[in-house]
Amino acid sequence: MTERTVVMEITRIEAAHMTTLITQFVDLLDSRDTAGDDPALRRITPDGYADDAHAAAEFRAMTENDLLDRRRVDAGVVLSRLREPATLPDRPTDAVLRESIAVTLPPDEVDAWLRTLAAVRLVLAERLGVFDGAPDDGAEEDPRFGVYEWLGYRLDGLVAVVDDPRP
Repeated sequence: MTERTVVMEITRIEAAHMTTLITQFVDLLDSRDTAGDDPALRRITPDGYADDAHAAAEFRAMTENDLLDRRRVDAGVVLSRLREPATLPDRPTDAVLRESIAVTLPPDEVDAWLRTLAAVRLVLAERLGVFDGAPDDGAEEDPRFGVYEWLGYRLDGLVAVVDDPRP
């Protein structure tokens, strides 16, 4: 956990898009029982044992629900910070959409942001076929790839602030 408050500057439209993505992420988490064996859910709940299928299945059975519950809680933390700045008027102007806002992340919420943005990015990576940092053929042409990269940019910026040794 970081010990500093982080202020993230984003535009209102970014906040609205991030809110939509994280709401969809929560919907995915909530659909676990109906989604079956969704590869995106498996990607955010990795196997504990790569070389032992039986041990991996036991590990998953013992940890998956708690991990998904933690992801729900983390996403709720992020959504609670985004809801107000992400609210847009019915017919927002370009100026309103591009307006920069400051989202203040108290020290005890920063890790939830890091975990949530990383998990949403992993879901997108699964949907796009991005493995080991390399996208499948054609993935870069998919409009979602820009969202994947934007989340990476935001995540990288947040990590840089948290890792910065300056007070």
